[in-house]
Amino acid sequence: MSTETIRERLHEYIRFADDKKVEAIYTMVENEITEELDLWEDKAFLNELKNRIDEYESGKINGSAWAEVKQKARNQKL
Repeated sequence: MSTETIRERLHEYIRFADDKKVEAIYTMVENEITEELDLWEDKAFLNELKNRIDEYESGKINGSAWAEVKQKARNQKL
């Protein structure tokens, strides 16, 4: 089963699961969710992000539109 299918099935399950099951699932991933949120308070991360934005805006590096990145990823053969 592909990761995309798993995500979709989990999303549907969580939408209709009872409160206790949703809380149990959240407990399993709570630390990871908290770590991701902490990135926005990490000065080193924010400085790196700013440097990358500055490089992109100055034309030093090129970027791709999100839609293009998604399409390229979908076209990759596994």
